[in-house]
Amino acid sequence: MTRLGKVYLVGAGPGDPELLTLKAVKAIALADVLLVDDLVNPVILDHAHVDARVIHVGKRGGCQSTPQEFIERLMIAEARAGHHVVRLKGGDPFIFGRGGEEREHLLAAGIDVEVVNGISSGLAAPSSIGVPLTHRDWSQGAIFVTGHGKTADANPDWQALAKLNMTLVVYMGVARCAEIQAALIAGGKSPATPVAVIHAATSDAQAQLVTTLGQLSEAVAATRLASPSIIVIGDVVRCASIPSYEGLMETDQRLSNY
Repeated sequence: MTRLGKVYLVGAGPGDPELLTLKAVKAIALADVLLVDDLVNPVILDHAHVDARVIHVGKRGGCQSTPQEFIERLMIAEARAGHHVVRLKGGDPFIFGRGGEEREHLLAAGIDVEVVNGISSGLAAPSSIGVPLTHRDWSQGAIFVTGHGKTADANPDWQALAKLNMTLVVYMGVARCAEIQAALIAGGKSPATPVAVIHAATSDAQAQLVTTLGQLSEAVAATRLASPSIIVIGDVVRCASIPSYEGLMETDQRLSNY
């Protein structure tokens, strides 16, 4: 009788390969098959066994993606064939990584699953520019929220969030930053609230800006920051170690000077 394999849902971290956990390295080295998301740094695959099969199943908002149902069927089939499977995701699999859905499907199919956490970009991005998510003077908590709900009805209640004196960490929000900006201000958030936008955090391609909520959509458009980016909204952004958007010279220098 063929033995059942196992699936590891592994967080590859935000981009810097040195932020990979030791447990993730061990799981990758053990894998017979790796299903790798688009945002995973290719250097991380150096930890894989030379005979391991690497299957790229790119998933990025706004781009053509491998269907989720296909990924789940493939993981089940490979595990039933007796293989150790690593589902390698950017950031953490349980923070906007669909890891919860995948775990449910695998368990329902009788597959053994282990979650290996990774450092989420929602933590690494602000840290990379010196911004803490909590601060005794400015914020007693942080809220992680998606800017891109599964449906229109599933989008966050921005006006309700505007009333909370907490740091907002927005994933997948750059394309809708004008809507987010307008809704937060309509909910009572001051246009002077500091905001940071960090693109491709901790990678060689990282770029960022610091602005205010009132200038957010203008600044993003001018600097052409795109996905994948994290938006951090709140007074903790005052700690940022980069210059603000206002007063910088040429548009192209707003990124290169950081």
